[in-house]
Amino acid sequence: MRYARVIVAGNTWTGVQHPDGIVLEDGRIFREAEVSWLPPVAPRTIIAVGLNYADHAKELAFQPQGAPLVFLKGPRSVAGHRAATERPRDATYMHYECELAVVIGRTAKAVPAAQALDYVGGYMVANDYAVRDYLENYYRPNLRPKNRDGATLLGPWLVPASEVPDPQALEIRTLVNGKVTQVGHTRDMIHSVARLIEYLSAFMTLSPDDVILTGTPDGICNVVAGDEVITEIVGVGRLCNFLVDGPSNPAFGADFQREVS
Repeated sequence: MRYARVIVAGNTWTGVQHPDGIVLEDGRIFREAEVSWLPPVAPRTIIAVGLNYADHAKELAFQPQGAPLVFLKGPRSVAGHRAATERPRDATYMHYECELAVVIGRTAKAVPAAQALDYVGGYMVANDYAVRDYLENYYRPNLRPKNRDGATLLGPWLVPASEVPDPQALEIRTLVNGKVTQVGHTRDMIHSVARLIEYLSAFMTLSPDDVILTGTPDGICNVVAGDEVITEIVGVGRLCNFLVDGPSNPAFGADFQREVS
């Protein structure tokens, strides 16, 4: 059964998928547009994996290393289905990233890859926006381009792991204003879900409701205020997001470095 969290009349409810939208725990049924969606889980630690698809890494002229490229994200970076995300007015290139989000279901420490999927509680669709202008290089924490408030969408549903027997057998696609712009497949991950859990749990304890964002395939493109972006993973869900104008951000480039040196 697929679960979601929504806000109705100022209160947070848990609900399950229904042909007409969502049915709340008290039996009321609402269409998607009649509720405010939250991420299906409130993440504890959010672990993002960068450049985990060979075609995307090649597109950005990045040579994959032996270990995954990982960084952390703050809790305010996430938002739910049908949310609006700000696009900074000074950004020249901001792109979506359709990703499979893995939700840890039980405490995992030093877990071998062969048993790693037993520690998964479920899966979600993620759209992890990035502002390319703010990216410095791939070996520094991606704080400014990847930790923006409400720029990481999760949902709509938490799909139990039992409904996704093989997370490496899922089709990915993104639509911008109804046009397909990205098509990929989770089999093309450089580091599989099981391998990521093995790698991470070797040096840190993974806890229930920790979320791992597993990277995006090739096919990203610039999006602007007014665009509707739908990120979809077949068998997991269809996540909708809208872009709106946001304030410009200080460059904090060479001039800032001179000021503090």
